[in-house]
Parts: sequence; structure tokens; C-alpha cells
Amino acid sequence: MTLTPTTGCPYRLDATGSDIQGEVAALRALGPAVRTVLPGGIPVWTVTDPGLIRRLLVHPDISKDAHQHWPAYITGEIPAGWPQRVWVDVRNALTAYGDEHTRLRRPLARAFGPRRVRALTPQIETITGQLLDELQKVRPEDVVDLRARFTWRLPLLVIDTLFQTPEHLHEAFRDAAGSLFATDLTPQAAKAAHGRVYALISELIDYKRDHPGDDLSSDLIAARDAGRMSDQELADSFVLIISAGHETTVNALGHAVVNLITHPEQLALATSGQASWRQVVEETLRHQAPIATIILRFAAREVIDDITGVTFAAGDAIAISYAAAGRDPATHGPNADNFDVTRRTAPQHLAFGYGAHLCVGAELARIEARIGLQQLFARFPSLRLAVEPSGLQPLPSYISNGHQRLPVHLGPHSQ
Repeated sequence: MTLTPTTGCPYRLDATGSDIQGEVAALRALGPAVRTVLPGGIPVWTVTDPGLIRRLLVHPDISKDAHQHWPAYITGEIPAGWPQRVWVDVRNALTAYGDEHTRLRRPLARAFGPRRVRALTPQIETITGQLLDELQKVRPEDVVDLRARFTWRLPLLVIDTLFQTPEHLHEAFRDAAGSLFATDLTPQAAKAAHGRVYALISELIDYKRDHPGDDLSSDLIAARDAGRMSDQELADSFVLIISAGHETTVNALGHAVVNLITHPEQLALATSGQASWRQVVEETLRHQAPIATIILRFAAREVIDDITGVTFAAGDAIAISYAAAGRDPATHGPNADNFDVTRRTAPQHLAFGYGAHLCVGAELARIEARIGLQQLFARFPSLRLAVEPSGLQPLPSYISNGHQRLPVHLGPHSQ
């Protein structure tokens, strides 16, 4: 892919996400950090080098709080209608800095603790089985959108279990959540989509206030009622879990399915037990980071990287390219573009972040992906794409790395 320059440099990221891997390969070739322009005309550094990414993600002077550390935001230079502004407007663990981050992350960390997450395994297995039972009713030769019927629904139903979301809101959240990641929307369309998400969250909070239970939504509402978070922080914490917590798993499942179908020798390793489903998931996360580029971080003061020599001025905005880091040849070898479930360096990926902002739902996403993939290919061992791989349409996003649809032939099911 050839990057389209504004006046030679910096480079504009593609709002449609039409070739994420081609774009990040070109950026990687330009250096560990490159001056780019986000859709909407927002100048940022895009960081592609995994070593530099790790150093920045733990650096005390790199913030995620635009309200404190992005001068262009504070002074009103960032347009109110910028479609991606929601990702810096929100006040939750994703955007907090220092003690505020610790405060807002704490109730989420408790909810996604290892013991509590592992206890969800039987429920995840049941949900997976029910979805596959529905798919089993499809004729083997028919075309079915596996994203709509399985890879999208499984993570959403797990989130609904965590929140104890009432059934009448399930489909509404399914239709609204993905809009937060679309980066090709007009300002008007983005405003309407974001408003819809917040209206649904408000409806869910009202419902859970009247129907409390032993679930994450009730825990968050209790934290707000106890004065440990504000109304906005409560709503924005719901945004974080429902959107980011769901999107990662959807994309990971979809990319794993495509890679396994198109690399039958790799699928054979997994189904025969020569490679574990854990290895499949980690290689998928490396090869196709579900969140390609995450926005934004900010230099609270000047930061000079001792190893690369890159200097970030105070107030500079920084985007992190997890997609580029996953295929770094210095880390993963000259064949980093290949999908190989036996790759020993796969667990070194950064798909879930690093440091204090490491995704709290990472282990849950891994469990969902392992169970979903194992049961899917056990039930439908002849699963195949109904289109050429080149015919799969990417999501219209430079943030979210996934497919709009996943048309497949399920083939005969196993008993």
C-alpha cells in the first residue's frame, strides 16, 4: 500500500481501514515512530516499534488524559465534531492517569480477576454450544454469515452475562456497539451513533438500579452510589466494557477462523492436538491485532527515548500501532507476516496492551476464543469460506481490525 501524504510528510491514516497490514508495514519502514495525521486532520505520532511501545506505555510522563495533557484539546483546537473524539472525551480507566486510573480500574480489575473469570468457563461453554446448535439447523451447502451468527454473538452474550443485561436490550447493544469503532463516519453520523450508545447505557443503568444483582453492572452502580465514581465515569465505564471489551474478542475469533480455514495445515495441528488452542489464539493476536491502532496518549512533558532517539514534545499526541508491533521482524523473525501456530515468540505480542493499562479483560477474551474455536471446528470440521479471502471486506476503521461479514459454508456437522 502507498501512503497518501499531505505535503510529503506527515502521512494520513486511511479512515476506511482498507489495508491495515499494508499501511503499518509502510509506516514501520519509516522508523519506530512516524508523524501521521488521523482522519479529521488530527496530527499525531504513530508508534510501530514494540520496544518503544513498551517503554512509552510504562513511562511516567506518558498520559492518557486529554483533559490534563493535550493542549490542543484543552484550548478547543480539536473540533467538537471530530468523530473519534469519544475516545478522548470519555472518563474511565481507558483515559485516566495516575491515581485516577487506579481508582477507576479497581472495580473492573476485581470483576475480571482470574478466579472470577475462570468461574465463567461453564457458562461460556454453554453459550457456545447453544449458538452452534442454532447454526446446526443451517443446511450444509447454504451460505451463513459466521460473524453475525457466532463470532459477534458469543462475546456479546458473555458481556451480557457479566452485566446481567435484560434480554430486551441484547439486540440493541449488538447493533449499536460497533459504531464506536467506525472511523469513516461523518460528524453527524458519529454523533447520532454515540448518542444511541449512551441512551442504551442509561436505560441499562436505570434497569439495574431497580434490579440489582451479583454482577458487574451492579458493582459499578454501587461504586457510583458510594461516591467512588461520578455519573459520567459510571456511564463511560460501561462504554469501555461493552465496546472495547467486546470488539477485541469478535475480531480475534474472526481472524482465527479465516487463518485456520486458509491454512489447513495449521488447522490440522490444532485439531490433532499437536498445537494447543492456546497457541492458536496467541498467534492470532500477534498476526492480526484485533485493535490495530489505539488512540490516544500524550506527552505530559518532553520525553526523549534513549534507545531510538525519538523526542516527543510536551503535549504531543501519540497513537500506538499494535498491528505493526505484532509483525515486527526483529521480534518475530523474517517470516513475521506468516501465520504459524507453533511460533515461539507469539506470546510476546502487545495486542492487549502493556503496563498499567493492560486490558483487564484479556484473560476472559482468551478463554472465550479458545472455547469458541475448539467447539466450532469440532462441530463443523469441514467449515470453509464461501468467498475468496480477498473478497472479505475489512471493517471501516483504522482502530478496529476485523471483517464486516464472514460468509462461510458450514458443511456437515459432527454428532
